[in-house]
Amino acid sequence: MTDPAILVDWAIQIALALLCLSFAVTVYRVISGPTLPDRILALDMLVATAIGFIAVIGIKTGYTLYVDIAIALGLVGFLATVAFARFILTRGPIHGETEEARSAPEGGKANE
Repeated sequence: MTDPAILVDWAIQIALALLCLSFAVTVYRVISGPTLPDRILALDMLVATAIGFIAVIGIKTGYTLYVDIAIALGLVGFLATVAFARFILTRGPIHGETEEARSAPEGGKANE
């Protein structure tokens, strides 16, 4: 039989590896995101990944204060996402972009 501590250690290592992969892919999307909403969504994903890191480290160390830190980060991340969404809604057309072009489906024109 396997020792439960060994199983937990393996689970923590796998979780940290997956979170690192998620972090790297999300940073790529923040840098290369074609539109501002894509970048904002990626930043929100970075907050979620950071919360995951904090939770896994909290489990690994047994230090329960990390849960409070993760909750505070979640609240700050939510407020930042709401602020970015409000910014997108209140900004005007970008460099000659018309309202019809902004609301058109991707790959086509508004009146087709």
